[in-house]
Amino acid sequence: MKTSSFSVTELLSGERLDAAAAKQADNLSRARVQKLIDQGLVLVDGVPQKANYRLRAGQLVEISLPELTPAVATAEEIALNILYEDEDLLVLDKPKGLVVHPAAGHLSGTLVNALLYHCDDLSGINGEARPGIVHRLDKDTSGVLLVAKNDYAHRKLSEQFKEHSITREYLAIVHGNMVLSSGSIAAPLARHPRERKKMSVAPAGKGRRSVTHFSVLERFDGYTYLVCRLETGRTHQIRVHLASIGHPVVGDPLYGYKKKQVKLSGQALHARLLGFIHPTSGVHLEFCSEPPAEFMELLGALREKRGKEGDLL
Repeated sequence: MKTSSFSVTELLSGERLDAAAAKQADNLSRARVQKLIDQGLVLVDGVPQKANYRLRAGQLVEISLPELTPAVATAEEIALNILYEDEDLLVLDKPKGLVVHPAAGHLSGTLVNALLYHCDDLSGINGEARPGIVHRLDKDTSGVLLVAKNDYAHRKLSEQFKEHSITREYLAIVHGNMVLSSGSIAAPLARHPRERKKMSVAPAGKGRRSVTHFSVLERFDGYTYLVCRLETGRTHQIRVHLASIGHPVVGDPLYGYKKKQVKLSGQALHARLLGFIHPTSGVHLEFCSEPPAEFMELLGALREKRGKEGDLL
């Protein structure tokens, strides 16, 4: 058990315990601090307090950090398409069909299993089953994914995701002909009231703020090719937002049509671009990847059909 402490200055006086502790501990996120508080591992003058406890100047805050337990997942030699790597992070091109972290039904063969084999160490902030995972892509969404190799990098990158300062662009093929050439979908999202594996648009005043911007790249007979830029990054955000306006992603098994319209394994959604500030150097980095063959084959077939019937743009 590692212990650190700090004295509450006049500047910190009046702040919440969780917020102040996260500021003083460079390697801890506020969410991690809150978990430690819930476990009674953060003391104020020797006494456990709640996360919303307001500090006073002169008090002593002690934070105890339990040793990280070994990851539940085991290392597996799985090939990774790495776009960039240094001592703080790695950026990879995730293939379609690869589950990001272990869960019920997917305890092996995941990205985490591959990362544990590839890396000597990973950030432990997200716990045993998700070491290094800063954000995730759905199993059948391909594209650029960012992984933190230490807790400092994890915290700094997570802050950028929280501030919505990271650039994320996705390519999608959707059902229907979109009337607008560009636009934004601003609709709060929450867990589906009946189906726990799904998300849904929440009533006004509920759910989490969610915004997706889109632009039409090409139009086809009954389909539209889009680029979507995330302002926020909620679970299944693009898939739910597009389905909510009547344009579900082609091949989406959860939010799309039950009967398959085309031969496709999973949704036609690809994380094309990811841009962020490097947590140590402060340099802006940007990485791109091309959609997988299956996505491009569908796009090619739509273009060929359009060429025979006339350009829709």
